Parts: sequence; structure tokens; C-alpha cells
Amino acid sequence: MTQAIPQHPLQVAVIGSGPSGFYAAEALLRADRAVQVTMLERLPVPFGLVRSGVAPDHPKLKEVIRVYQRIAQHPDFHFCGNVQFGQDIQLAELRQYYHAVILACGAETDRSLDIPGEALTGSHTATEFVGWYNGHPDYRDCQFDLSQEVAVVIGQGNVAADVCRILLKPVDALRRTDIAGHALDALAASRIREVHLIGRRGPAQAKFSAKELRELGEIEQCAVQVNADELQLNPASQLELAAKTNDNSVKNLNLLQTFSEQTSVTGQQRRLFIHFLLTPLRLEGDSRLQRAVFARNRLQGDPFAQTAVATDTCFSLDCGLLFRSIGYRARPLPDIPFAHRRGVIPNQAGRVLESDKKIVPGLYVCGWIKRGANGIIGTNRADSLETVSALLEDSGRLDTGVKTGQQGLLNQLAARKT
Repeated sequence: MTQAIPQHPLQVAVIGSGPSGFYAAEALLRADRAVQVTMLERLPVPFGLVRSGVAPDHPKLKEVIRVYQRIAQHPDFHFCGNVQFGQDIQLAELRQYYHAVILACGAETDRSLDIPGEALTGSHTATEFVGWYNGHPDYRDCQFDLSQEVAVVIGQGNVAADVCRILLKPVDALRRTDIAGHALDALAASRIREVHLIGRRGPAQAKFSAKELRELGEIEQCAVQVNADELQLNPASQLELAAKTNDNSVKNLNLLQTFSEQTSVTGQQRRLFIHFLLTPLRLEGDSRLQRAVFARNRLQGDPFAQTAVATDTCFSLDCGLLFRSIGYRARPLPDIPFAHRRGVIPNQAGRVLESDKKIVPGLYVCGWIKRGANGIIGTNRADSLETVSALLEDSGRLDTGVKTGQQGLLNQLAARKT
């Protein structure tokens, strides 16, 4: 009787340790063939935005870390922290030790407003603030002037809502969270009393979840104010709300209407103003931020394809602190094709493509750097599964020789340090 020859393991390097990277590792380790996974991470610790991007008062969202910890306990999973792709190790070197490489680096760059005054002191990205209050090593030394009384947050997604909530929440409520100690101390001395949350389009197009919006209305000692006139919908927006897939926007509009009907705000220590149909034109001030100037917008276009068009009417807000939260884009990586306009790595079902649309053998991508910065944590599971399915389908066509995987990588890194 002929005995089957043991199949040598497929060696795969995963670059990045956020949700998409861990879901890719999970799918690989569940494959029908032997696979060994090495996860490389620039920071000394894993879990990406689940660790450093989830607000401290949302502990349930961080419970997914337990899933990733179980994946990390698999005997064929190896984690290598403090290793930066493109600096400590190059793609050509990884190819020596691995049959395939999956890029799961996320989208780390905030989109810019591209307006005059954006670089003024007092103007920040939401990423800086979120990383700061979560203790991210890249941002824990950031300085925010919380002696100001008025702050502006540009953007109407969940991250923008997080920023507003942390700025306005009573510090005693924050003490019960895992917020970084330096941030808690600074927020305890904060003089912020008024926050303005700004969106370019209307209430039907706002991206925050109804849960996040509801939480803004539940902040103790804080009144939420919305101008009822800004909740009037044009015909295209009404058609958007009528779509069965748009249940979240219907819930948002109902909450916003409730906020607009609140008449008694006396006695509240802080206020949140939610504005729609405003585009930032410029930030003004002598060396530091003093004022933000906006154009009032109108919407035009078909349902679900409406764009904000600036009118000649302007609106200004005196403020000393501003955060922009208008989306993210990935950074180009050394020796990796990149679609600069979209800010992603070009791909076909996770297979990386050259500029001529040819597939790059053995190179794959998943997560935000694959599809753009959208979706929730769970969205990454299906995204990563698609990529891993492509990789496993290709495995017979990859370099089929024996690869040393983690051991080869560690030898390479050790040699570089000597």
C-alpha cells in the first residue's frame, strides 16, 4: 500500500494585525491543507483599530479581541511585532520565505480638507485625537488645547460621533472606561462647552449609525440642538429614505427630529449642535485657529448619487479647536502597485493587480487597503475570506518549493540587527 507523502505547509505572511489580518489568518488556518501563518505588525502589540480606534466607552466592540486571541493561539500562527514592512523587511525578502503575502495594512492616512488654514495650530485629524485618548504610541504625546470653549468636528460618521462624545461626556463617566490616563487628566480640566458637528450633505446621507446618534442624545448634562429647517428633505432624499435598505437613515432622521423639538436646554453644562449642508471653505486665525468659514450647500443629483453643491451663502463659527473626520486612505507601500486616486491597492477579488491589470503572483490584499475605508469590524470577515479563497485557489500555481516561513524571517531580521 502506497503511503501519501506529507504535504509541506503553505507559508503565508500577513502584513498587519487588525481585523482583516486576523480574519485572513483564521480562514487560512481552517483550510483543508497545511498552512502556517506569520503575522507582521509595525507596533509591538496586535489588534489594530480594535485596540486603538474603538472608543473607550464602547467596551463591547473590543470583545472581538477574544476571537483574535483564540486565532493567535493556533500552533501554526506566529506573531512578529515591531517589524515594519518596507523598512525592516522588503517584499523581495518575504518572497524568499513565504509562498504568498497578504497585505492587510489598513488605511492610516486621514483625508485632507484641502482648504486654506488647515495647518493652523488647533486644527487636527480625528485619528490623532482617537489615538491619543486610546494610548496609541504614535499619538499619546499629542497636545490638544482643551482650554478652548468651542470645538468643531467635520464629518458625520461614527468616528466623528466618537470625538464629539468624548469631548462632551462628563469626566466621571469616562473614569469607568479604559481611556488612557493622560487623556483622562486632560479631559478633566477641559473647558469645552460647545461642539459643532458638521456635514456636507443632508440628514438622509449622514453616515453615523442610529446607535451612535442616540448615544449623543444620552450624554449627561449636554443638550443636542438641530435646526428643524435643515431636516427638510428634497425629493431625491425622500426617495432615498423610502428604500427598504435605508432603515438606518430613517432612524437617524427620527432621532434628529426629536432633537430639533427640544425646547428646554437651560441648565445643561454643554451643548452639541448638529449641522447639515455645510462645506468648509477656510480656517482663519493668526498662527492659531480662531474661526471656521463654511459655504451653505444644496443637494443635486439622483437618489443615492446626490452631491453637495456650494451656494454663495457663507456661515462662520468662532472656534479654537477643530477635528476633521472625513475618511481615510491607504498609504502607498514600497514595491506594491497603488491606485492613488482611490487610495487602495488595485486588486481582483483580493489578487493584487499591476497597472496593466495583470495579476501579481503570490501577492494578495484584504481590508481597507483593498476596498477603501468603509464597513464595520465584521465587514472584514467576508472581505478576508474572499481574498483567502483566491489564494487557496491559486496555491497550486504558486512557487511550490519548500519555504522556511517564520524561521527564515527571524534569521533575516536577526542578521540585520548584528
